[in-house]
Amino acid sequence: MAVARTRTADQGVQDLRPVAEPAAPQGPIAEFSKEAEFQALRQMLLIRRFEEKAGQMYGMGLIGGFCHLYIGQEAVVVGVKMAMADGDQMITGYRDHGHMLACGMDPKGVMAELTGRRGGYSKGKGGSMHMFSLEKNFFGGHGIVAAQVPLGTGIAFANAYRSANNVCLTFLGDGAANQGQVYESFNMAELWKLPVVYIIENNRYAMGTSVSRSSATTDFSKRGSSFNIPGKQVDGMDVRAVKAAADEALAWCRAGKGPTILEMMTYRYRGHSMSDPAKYRTKEEVDKMRTEHDPIEQVRKRLLNKKWAGEDELKKIDASVRAVVNEAAEFATHDAEPDPSELYTDVYR
Repeated sequence: MAVARTRTADQGVQDLRPVAEPAAPQGPIAEFSKEAEFQALRQMLLIRRFEEKAGQMYGMGLIGGFCHLYIGQEAVVVGVKMAMADGDQMITGYRDHGHMLACGMDPKGVMAELTGRRGGYSKGKGGSMHMFSLEKNFFGGHGIVAAQVPLGTGIAFANAYRSANNVCLTFLGDGAANQGQVYESFNMAELWKLPVVYIIENNRYAMGTSVSRSSATTDFSKRGSSFNIPGKQVDGMDVRAVKAAADEALAWCRAGKGPTILEMMTYRYRGHSMSDPAKYRTKEEVDKMRTEHDPIEQVRKRLLNKKWAGEDELKKIDASVRAVVNEAAEFATHDAEPDPSELYTDVYR
């Protein structure tokens, strides 16, 4: 049983209350080839090292505003991306750097946007939470909680209207799952049988509040039941389980059966944002997730156990990824700031 910290209103001190841990999800596991395991490892390492570097740069004052790191949740977006087809779209909330990198966006452009430079994907004007790439079919990064859900539903409507065989993967968090616009979107998506997969990344805490204290029903895979939308819980710490579930969900949508929900049971190792010390949970809880469920370590162990790779080779892969991230950081700290005239461009008037 995990525990979370809460503050009593009268005394202003912290105590510990139990937080119910969700049941382990059951489902198929994709069979990964050697090449698939290496692909997953490289992609998850890229996200992990990028986020670690972003955290360092935030601490140095090079990144301003809000910065929400994806460390610990890498298997979710990497597994989903491995199941997507060309033309499928992705949209998410503000914990979005991992999604951008998984879509193939240039780490230099992502990091430059974090530091507010003109080489960033939004020309240095969007920051951490607002980046887009039409080329990679990535439709944001959105700072308003759950705002991306009706937008993702609208993208799915466009796919249906144009008779395109594409699906919109719409990501949201467990906190966003309590917002009203989510259920308006569910209703319309099922009514019109839209090709959209709603991926609820349940990392157990909506900002600093555990799901057991903020949600009347904690099985988010059932949130679409009243709309006849099927859903399932998935081990979001195992990239193979994510890939298998995403394969099924995408096939469901492409068959014209309408929307579906995947609740990814995952965990973030860092606070909600860089300004969050995460005192609402214990160090033991975080350490347990790291040692028993880390998505990257799972892949490393499989590669070693199957003798598909040795420690030296894995270290070289990590070093090559770190080099890419360091190059991105170097670019982002030396690129020019946006010209003042950019204040007046891309503005709706």
